[in-house]
Amino acid sequence: MPPAGSDSSVAVDGCLCEDASDGRKRCQQCERNSKKSGLTSSSSSYALLSFDSFPLEDYDKRWRIFTASVKGFAIGAGIKGGLSLFAILARLRRRRSLSSVKKVQMSSGGQDLVLALKETLRYGLFLGTFAGTFVSVDELIAALGGHRRTARWRALLAGAIAGPSMLLTGYNTQHTSLAVYILMRAAVLASRCGIKSKRFGRICKPLTWAHGDLFLMCLSSTQILCAYILKQDSLPQSYKSFLNKHGGKDPIILQGIRDIACGMPFTNLDQITKYYKSTGIDVVLDPQMKVPCSIIHENQSCSWHAISFFIQAYKRAVPVYLPVYLIPALIVHRQGLSKRPFTILAKGLFGTARSSLFLSTYCTSAWVWTCFLFRLFKRCNVAMLALGTFPTGLALAIEKKSRRIEISLYCLARAIESFFTTMSEIGYLPHLKNLKRVDVLIFSISTAIIMHCYAIERDVFRSKYLNVLDWVFGVPLPPYDTTPRKKNSEDDCGL
Repeated sequence: MPPAGSDSSVAVDGCLCEDASDGRKRCQQCERNSKKSGLTSSSSSYALLSFDSFPLEDYDKRWRIFTASVKGFAIGAGIKGGLSLFAILARLRRRRSLSSVKKVQMSSGGQDLVLALKETLRYGLFLGTFAGTFVSVDELIAALGGHRRTARWRALLAGAIAGPSMLLTGYNTQHTSLAVYILMRAAVLASRCGIKSKRFGRICKPLTWAHGDLFLMCLSSTQILCAYILKQDSLPQSYKSFLNKHGGKDPIILQGIRDIACGMPFTNLDQITKYYKSTGIDVVLDPQMKVPCSIIHENQSCSWHAISFFIQAYKRAVPVYLPVYLIPALIVHRQGLSKRPFTILAKGLFGTARSSLFLSTYCTSAWVWTCFLFRLFKRCNVAMLALGTFPTGLALAIEKKSRRIEISLYCLARAIESFFTTMSEIGYLPHLKNLKRVDVLIFSISTAIIMHCYAIERDVFRSKYLNVLDWVFGVPLPPYDTTPRKKNSEDDCGL
């Protein structure tokens, strides 16, 4: 900066021009340099953004819309494509161990690949359209209504309008679980905003409980695990398959537990006996039994069953978490892999081992707690199942703190969906059956809240999520100046 009272300044590139502070114009070269430096500094950090210093004429709205659409498509296609690839590999591996008759019943590898490509394209279009629609509506409202005037509600409306892009995944494909999970994420962000608020701070204070994630996981486990045994139809098909695999029990065994828990006569004791005999175990089942431990773990004791089940559960859990840690390492840390590959890979392997320990402990403890209560009270009913599955959620304490809330919210979304589906089927909520695409409505409301927080209350996001959103949507312009200013011709530009 020149000394006070000076009428000239020397530019970085050696250009001499008049100072613009007294109202006189600068030369074109200095004007361009000033705009470039303003744009560079503005993109470095949101905290440093200033509406007055941001060169709006250099803010390319069309480029922001295009890049958001492309990046959204890349994320959707990348995540869905990666998961589909691992599913195809797992299916091919399982196909090799099946008999020729069962191989014929399974879909061919070519059909699986075509279906995976379709799903990958659909999810890419879904997220690409969502990102492009949000940015387009955001920019359109800002241009028509003014950036500062519409700052408080623009992102809320844009997020709601972008929500129906979920229909691109398939018009008849329900995504209730995903919609409820996003709603849970929106509720977390809204609660963080409430904690900051003077008006709602006291009401939201209990949400700051340090172990709230464990409580949510225990609450979710009660509904999910009871549904796994008593009413699997209330769970999404993919999640039901996941539970059947990691629950480690054949549906025939679950039917026997369901009969005794519901107080009904046994319908398949002969089938259970034949099932165990096919595995080389002879078991004698009493039709008058009060405790189903002999159905759950044949001739084994409860303690030995827990040990053997844990070993098997850990082997099943490792392939689940390998892609969870491997794919982000290849995408997020792709540049660091060349510099410190052993550190990143070791961290990924440790995370895989830790998460696998959580899942195997979670599944094992479900059977341990229920067996313990059955033996203690010498009875098996729905109340015993609910009571025994509640402490199962404590296994989440094994996971890293930053992942606990993610897992608990994911399970809570499944539990809520299962609960309302069950209530609807037994007649308590008959009107839910008439709602065809309630998932789109829930998703639109949730994305409206999330995008509003993203534009106005950015500090309620964790840095890693904020970085991803900024990468996709572009660092947003500051909503408005916090200091009041006099109304002049510059404020009438509507930006």
